[in-house]
Amino acid sequence: MAEAVLRQVSRQSPMTAAAARISITVYRERRAHYATTTAASVEGKENKKEKEKEKGKWFTLPPFTSTVDAASLAKELSGRYSDRKGETTASTTTALKWVLRCCPQVPRCLVQKLFRLRQVRRESSNLTSAFDQGIQIQEHRLKRVAAKDSMNSGDRIFLPITVQELPAEKHECHCNEDEINYIHSLVLYKDPAIIVVNKPPGMPVQGGIGINRSLDDLAATYLRYDHSEPPRLVHRLDRDSSGILVMGRTQTSARVLHSIFREKTFGASSDDIDKSKRTLQRRYWALVIGSPRRASGLISAPLGKVVLDNGKSERITIVDDAKTMSSQHAVTEYRVIQSSSHGYTWIELSPLTGRKHQLRVHCAEVLGTPIVGDFKYGWQAHRRWKPEPWSNPERRTSEKLPKWKTLPFGLDLESGSILEKQPHLHLHCKKMVLPNVSLALQHMQSSSAHDLSELGSLDLVAPLPSHMQRSWDILNS
Repeated sequence: MAEAVLRQVSRQSPMTAAAARISITVYRERRAHYATTTAASVEGKENKKEKEKEKGKWFTLPPFTSTVDAASLAKELSGRYSDRKGETTASTTTALKWVLRCCPQVPRCLVQKLFRLRQVRRESSNLTSAFDQGIQIQEHRLKRVAAKDSMNSGDRIFLPITVQELPAEKHECHCNEDEINYIHSLVLYKDPAIIVVNKPPGMPVQGGIGINRSLDDLAATYLRYDHSEPPRLVHRLDRDSSGILVMGRTQTSARVLHSIFREKTFGASSDDIDKSKRTLQRRYWALVIGSPRRASGLISAPLGKVVLDNGKSERITIVDDAKTMSSQHAVTEYRVIQSSSHGYTWIELSPLTGRKHQLRVHCAEVLGTPIVGDFKYGWQAHRRWKPEPWSNPERRTSEKLPKWKTLPFGLDLESGSILEKQPHLHLHCKKMVLPNVSLALQHMQSSSAHDLSELGSLDLVAPLPSHMQRSWDILNS
């Protein structure tokens, strides 16, 4: 219509005709540009709707962010990287590790199967250099990703939507007010990176068959405080033992702490007993039956596992010949604290490695002094057990017992001393020296050139449980 009017005007005069031809050319160019822009806009909206519809079929994980190399940081804190201080770099994280970290409720075998079946996608944001009518286009593409592919900052992983429907492994524990107050009373120390509790005897650290409430589950529900993530275990204590238990409050701090505990075990040797060089120091107090021949010493005896009762139970024992039986290197330092005329000895045990039942086996089978209350490895000594008489049984211990209306979680907190026919295990993690992981992470985030050698350590102390405190008072009365 507009083009026909311009042609009619152009027939009136040459000047008018020239102007009309220019107007027609401009009009055609603008119409073509409008048509192209409109088509691109419509196509872009359709593609966006298709991508949104496609993403609706996937379970989207949080964007990937670079993480600290936990193993390198643990070595630097221990001084093993003294010639490379300040060079701790971000770790390389694979797609498999990122999925497992973001989805702890999904079994590892299922995640690996999704990668094998090529059902995992990654979205990488790439700015294209293509220009269309002066418009730069930002493209987000979903591509298949392999389990070993490295993640880049900002990448998003997409899993099949059915993964979101899987039930979580852990359920929240429901406790009454007294039990919640009791859990909070166990906290010895907390900062942005770690939380430390004084584990009571008889409470399992981790869940299992026949265990309804473990310290791990209780901490996840009631010891988060202002953190969105639950505390994570980085080491273990036996159910019947007590004392300092450290948990990481974030994924990063938990990985660093776990590496520190593992670094301690890998670096332990009978030639390295200088306490000043140890990154991690743990000191247990134990009451043993009898007295060691020497007032102090170093035990280096490998440990192995023996299966009993057709696989129904197992026992850790000293391995004399490593060629005939698989074993693990185990080193323990000990010193006598105080001897008693009653036939008992208080000793301090410092494990340089972290093996299962290490202290109990070393005391019973190497020193020949089983720990009081250890019926598994000191059953022969306890066959002749007689409760210790006390001339003043009404005397109160120096440690006041908590005033709970009922014993929390069915724990027996008032008995188990050497006055009882069946004493509780007298093994307690009393002291721990630990690198200040929170400060180390803050230094790494604030500066690329960091020196962690001058950072201080955390000195943690846990009071004795009531049954051990009562035994201490009895033997010192």
